[in-house]
Amino acid sequence: MPQRIELIKHWLTKQLHADIHDFKVASNDASFRRYFRVSFNNKVAEQIAGQTFIIMDAPPQKEAITPFVTIALSLETTGVHVPHIHAVNQELGFILLSDLGQKDYLTLLNSDLDRERIDKLYADAMSALVVMQLGLRTDSEQKKMALFPYDAERLQMEMQLLPDWYAKIHCQHPLNEAEQVIWQQAMSRLVESAQEQPQVFVHRDYHSRNLMYYEAHNPGVIDFQDAVIGPITYDVVSLLRDSYISWPDDRVYDWLEQYRQMLLRENLLTEDNKEQFVRWFDWMGIQRQLKVVGIFCRLNYRDGKANYLNDIPQTLAYLFNVCARYSEFSELLDLLLRLDKTTKAIN
Repeated sequence: MPQRIELIKHWLTKQLHADIHDFKVASNDASFRRYFRVSFNNKVAEQIAGQTFIIMDAPPQKEAITPFVTIALSLETTGVHVPHIHAVNQELGFILLSDLGQKDYLTLLNSDLDRERIDKLYADAMSALVVMQLGLRTDSEQKKMALFPYDAERLQMEMQLLPDWYAKIHCQHPLNEAEQVIWQQAMSRLVESAQEQPQVFVHRDYHSRNLMYYEAHNPGVIDFQDAVIGPITYDVVSLLRDSYISWPDDRVYDWLEQYRQMLLRENLLTEDNKEQFVRWFDWMGIQRQLKVVGIFCRLNYRDGKANYLNDIPQTLAYLFNVCARYSEFSELLDLLLRLDKTTKAIN
């Protein structure tokens, strides 16, 4: 880390001719990316007095920055509030970005907000989501971003993180032959549901930690470099079935209906079938939460980021709740409950 910081400072001072005033850690990513907040004594990238910037540090051997740059430029054309790119060092993996501030949705939602203010935050987030989907729906825009399709292979690969990292390593319970059959049947159903949905731009991590509050142009959207073309309910699942904050089901489904109406107005959704859309949303949530539980375990056991284990109970609660509503997933629910019981016995 000290070596990377020295490289960043050298890039700023020698190539961008910056006189650094302040330089400090802004945040760490779940990946290998890190972020620093910096200000300068002289004018850099049209700086105004007191302005700060964010530097993304993405080690080239670990993280490619081209997807972030390409997607950021496309998102900016839609009018969505994303960090503006001021300078890029492709060789070293550095990007100088505008600073969207330090007040993310999670921090704000955990404060003492009234219901009307919370509803407004979610309405803003869903509106921005529709703007992204609408602005990036043409073939030319999607080709420009070179986004991967969220195809069956990718969906299955993500879900497989649960048996590989949660069941086998965290629960010390590799799936037996009968459980593998249950698992494969569940994955097939979830993939089929995902693929029958309209396919749109998918941010892929659209939740309260990646949305920054802004008074005038809310929200600021970050961490979009893993975007794909995929199911229309994926991002709204990330938003409303957030692993870091939860809401009563009646509020979740009220917000979901608001989002569905937005999609209908913009012709992003052509069939007015509420029951089908709710099922798409619920089943997409199962797919995402299965993946997320596996990711949280991998972050702990592979990457040494133990704090993510604290978010597993909330994510499992979503799985238990939604699977219980659909007979198609009764066996999956039994399997998940057995794994949870095994984990609690171990600990």
